[in-house]
Amino acid sequence: MGPFRGGLRCIKYLLLGFNLLFWLAGSAVIAFGLWFRFGGSMKDFSSEDKSPEYFYVGLYVLVGAGALMMAVGFFGCCGATRESQCVLGSFFTCLLVIFAAEITTGVFAFIGKDVAIRHVQTMYEEAYNDYLRDKEKGNGTLITFHSTFQCCGKESSEQVQPTCPKELLGHKNCIDEIESIISVKLQLIGIVGIGIAGLTIFGMVFSMVLCCAIRNSRDVI
Repeated sequence: MGPFRGGLRCIKYLLLGFNLLFWLAGSAVIAFGLWFRFGGSMKDFSSEDKSPEYFYVGLYVLVGAGALMMAVGFFGCCGATRESQCVLGSFFTCLLVIFAAEITTGVFAFIGKDVAIRHVQTMYEEAYNDYLRDKEKGNGTLITFHSTFQCCGKESSEQVQPTCPKELLGHKNCIDEIESIISVKLQLIGIVGIGIAGLTIFGMVFSMVLCCAIRNSRDVI
């Protein structure tokens, strides 16, 4: 019984350590998602009538999964401490849900990248054309685009020069900048999602091993 209990204790501590790491990862995921949504280069779009919601879908899933990760991390610590098969089984189910959510986010970010880029580029084209038709009507939206992506116009900036950032040196094609920036951000979201999904696999393995070990120890007793 001594070696068996020692192995059970080792698995228990491994799961406790995993849950602490998982809780911290959940906090980081929430901070990461909220910063991408309301900070950084995309913050000004949250107040626009035509905000790029397609781009934000992955962030909403990511933040939701991060909140669930924090709750599940605490939940898993309770299950490991109490050595409860019921709680550990529920913990495994929650990890499975998080795994599915993070895989969805990662796949969405990589596969839906081109659609998201085209969506934002179309928004820019509409704002650009609105400005040329009525320089007062489209002024605010175009300024937001130019400020967010630090660019000005398309092939030339002459027609929209008044809306360009004053600190911008030289000409940067907004269509190209939108593609570059959105691509990088979605790749980061995808990497984080896939990385967290990989982390949950270890949690599911630890929880099942501990659950089986607890059941076997009770059978022996």
